[in-house]
Amino acid sequence: METNCNKMEDSDEFMELYIQDGVLLNSAPATYMNCINTTGTLLITEYLNSNKTRYIEWKPNDVTIDSDVQDQEWAVVNTVKGRNRTFSGSLPPESSNRSKYIKINFKDIKSFRVARSSHKLTFYDGKSDPICTFTFLHCNCDSFVGCLKSFMRTALAKRDKHLFIVLDDYLDTPETNRLDKSFAELDLFQEQPSDLMWRFVKNFQNKPYETTMEAFSKLTDIGRKNYSPTNEPSVSGNLENSMLSVYRGPEHRYMDDEVNELLNRSLEGVDYSLSTQYEYVPKLPERKEPPRGTPLTIEQWKTLQDNEGRIEDVEPIKAIIFRGGIDPALRKEVWKYLLDYYPWNSTHEERSKIIEKKKAEYYTMKRQWSTMSQIQEDNFSDFRERKSLIEKDVRRTDRTLDYFSGDNNPNLEVLYDILMTYAMYNFDLGYVQGMSDLLSPILNLEDNEVDAFWCFVGFMNKVSLNFDIDQAGMKEQLQHLHTLLEFLQPELANYLDHHDSGNMFFCFRWVLVWFKRELSQEDTTRLWEVLWTGVPCHNFHLLVCIAILETEKDALVGNNYGFTEILRHVNDLSGNLNVDAMICRAEGMYYQIREAEHLTNNIRSILGLPLVNGTTDTNDSKEASPLTSTDVSNDLQSCSLEAIGDEEVQCDRAINLSYL
Repeated sequence: METNCNKMEDSDEFMELYIQDGVLLNSAPATYMNCINTTGTLLITEYLNSNKTRYIEWKPNDVTIDSDVQDQEWAVVNTVKGRNRTFSGSLPPESSNRSKYIKINFKDIKSFRVARSSHKLTFYDGKSDPICTFTFLHCNCDSFVGCLKSFMRTALAKRDKHLFIVLDDYLDTPETNRLDKSFAELDLFQEQPSDLMWRFVKNFQNKPYETTMEAFSKLTDIGRKNYSPTNEPSVSGNLENSMLSVYRGPEHRYMDDEVNELLNRSLEGVDYSLSTQYEYVPKLPERKEPPRGTPLTIEQWKTLQDNEGRIEDVEPIKAIIFRGGIDPALRKEVWKYLLDYYPWNSTHEERSKIIEKKKAEYYTMKRQWSTMSQIQEDNFSDFRERKSLIEKDVRRTDRTLDYFSGDNNPNLEVLYDILMTYAMYNFDLGYVQGMSDLLSPILNLEDNEVDAFWCFVGFMNKVSLNFDIDQAGMKEQLQHLHTLLEFLQPELANYLDHHDSGNMFFCFRWVLVWFKRELSQEDTTRLWEVLWTGVPCHNFHLLVCIAILETEKDALVGNNYGFTEILRHVNDLSGNLNVDAMICRAEGMYYQIREAEHLTNNIRSILGLPLVNGTTDTNDSKEASPLTSTDVSNDLQSCSLEAIGDEEVQCDRAINLSYL
């Protein structure tokens, strides 16, 4: 591997084929250890010598970067690509610093691995250790990898769909050369002959019969050397020794017998040398969507309690609630259990004591902020900022509902008091926009300041990671959402990846406030109580997201929507979603996943299912080396947040506010 420019003359012409800013260097050869954990620019370059040698290059930020890439907005993909800048003779000033570049010759790359989060990219040279590892801080690496794959032949590894094997070395074989030559002679397609050949090789592993028949269908005549008595060509049985011909005007060309044999072998399902590089993914089992049931009734609730009011068998109650929700007359009481205000096994007497204790605690915290003097407030900037934000949000929260409508509405004052008290209760988190959306339905239902506060605390304990300042919790959930979508709807996931939407940011609002902005107040309460049960799995709300996306798949793909159109379409769904249909479809997806033969530990971990062999080797946090099967450095989820710094935090906050 060539790691500097010593062997290159400064007078050599070179072209920058692709540039990606904001790329963190995680690992590199020993010569560049001082650059580890440094942010820089990743490039694909081509030196216009006799061989047109291509390189992957990385330069640290202390090397001058063109002014046209300095102005970076918080766009989803912050990339300068395809600029094709050519330098010759006297190179630009930055060329004097090219000795600082890390350079990887394309010929030295034997494989590369894209982390499941799509933010980390590792290159391998066939030895035990990786050449270099990079983390893309401002976007995922899909666009860069797409450009890279346009310059080299690659194939997915059979046992790791995130590992790409470079196949250029495989091209120079008798079998592939014969196949390439024969397709060129047939001239059936507009693509380059080699592109056609590799597309054929890639497709027939998953669909051997259909792929080969597709190729045959392009021919005008398919026959055997020995015709049937009716003089009609026969395609039954083994095609061995058959003659494939194509009419091209007056000419009548014949396909090479050896290539004909290759096609026979593909039909017969015989393994051949290149097919082992491709992974066969089994189909998902048939989906079954259980029907919705009836809500939990007062009679059922009383029956499940003992004489002292204890509920010892909780799971049947949760199952009933998941299947049909809760009778509206019973919600006010049952929500206190679902949100951990009351323990399930508490007695009537114990709950009375809990109420008194919680009431005292609440008013103690409320006095801490409500009795603060003006001088104290003037000297407490964090408090002033949170107070101002709460005041603004309360004035615009659910004002169309009767419970919060009108001027000088006392319920708005209670909403404000609860949020201010929560900021005192959890001062590390404080108040973040969106919390008022979560409190509003609870206060509307409980209609009691103390009870609503402690139920809100229980809800926030379930979703508090959504409101972390670095948005790590939201990023993780959106990554998990994409992983589940890849498993359930790979075509849609692939479409989003290629339309600047693989980050799933358009689902940000759904995940942040659990569809509160998309549903009516009644539908919100029905969905929330289902999700609070934790049935049938962890992160069920992500399956609800996918259920909606699956329903809208035809609209998104059919209209060829990009990120902006997808975001607009998703926002327009507000008020037009069927809660029961969403839950039914999501539940069907869960059972479909659980019964799938190719279920991975990564999916199991997201849904809280038991892991196979007690290992988490498919989890993003530890990427297995494709060459040594040992753990390598942590992925973006565990290491890059510290390196990202304030710029991305501000970016994420901007996304948060803009989506709300």
